[in-house]
Amino acid sequence: MTLAPETTDLMVQLRLADDWFTVCDLGRLLPGRGVAALLPDGRQAALFRDRTGALYAIDNRDPFSGAAVLSRGLTGTHRGRPFVASPLLKQRFDLRTGQCLDDESVRVVTYEVRTT
Repeated sequence: MTLAPETTDLMVQLRLADDWFTVCDLGRLLPGRGVAALLPDGRQAALFRDRTGALYAIDNRDPFSGAAVLSRGLTGTHRGRPFVASPLLKQRFDLRTGQCLDDESVRVVTYEVRTT
């Protein structure tokens, strides 16, 4: 069986400072998979859509390795908290807060996300 990609007119936007930045079509975000987006200032964001349709965006840079890889991490939940695990060293980051679940002293930037 072949699944057709979701088609929609909804666009995903991130809040950057006092403005919204359009990242991609909502259909590009597959549940359980991440997508990296280049931001105007050269940084990268990792965007995720969970199976309930909730959207999350965090910094794509893994603070432990310095590599821009979080968008390629595995997603899951721990005690009701959605997270992504770095594909390199496996630390988990809460997708809502950016807090590392394995080292409380580490946090990644989170972005407010909306669809328009």
